[in-house]
Amino acid sequence: MMRSPVWAFGLMLLLFSASAPLHAAKPSDAHALEGVSSGKVVWDITVNNPDKLLVLLGVIEETYEDLLRQDVEPDMVYLFHGPVLKVISTEREGVPLDHEETYDQIAAHLQAMQQRPGVRMEACSIAARLLGMDTDTLIPGVELVGNTFVSLIGYQAKGYGLIPIY
Repeated sequence: MMRSPVWAFGLMLLLFSASAPLHAAKPSDAHALEGVSSGKVVWDITVNNPDKLLVLLGVIEETYEDLLRQDVEPDMVYLFHGPVLKVISTEREGVPLDHEETYDQIAAHLQAMQQRPGVRMEACSIAARLLGMDTDTLIPGVELVGNTFVSLIGYQAKGYGLIPIY
């Protein structure tokens, strides 16, 4: 049986990657963080795809860790508005069975992040009203606020950087 050169290349790549360190040292962000002691960011979260949200929440957590690694104190606010509120709800009626585990992982991730210093989470009461959602079903620790657009204005006026998560 003759094997193609592509197969051999794939095997070499696999062997090489297996011998490489799993987590190489990350590059520094020293230039951008020069003189910065607090990482003030507001995450404007509207992404409604649970799989995509879970990945992006992982990137937010990595950002938190990267700030700590570089001696910058994270000060993060998660603002949820729009249909994503249904994803951060304990109410699971209508959730496809193949998404239930992802919803559980999202809830666990958010609750773990809430335990970290400098992290708070807010949900928009206008979005909840428009969705006909019972606000008592929000994941514990997510604070209901009147209007997350007002929150965005306030946090930006206080010097928080805005990062959209759409």
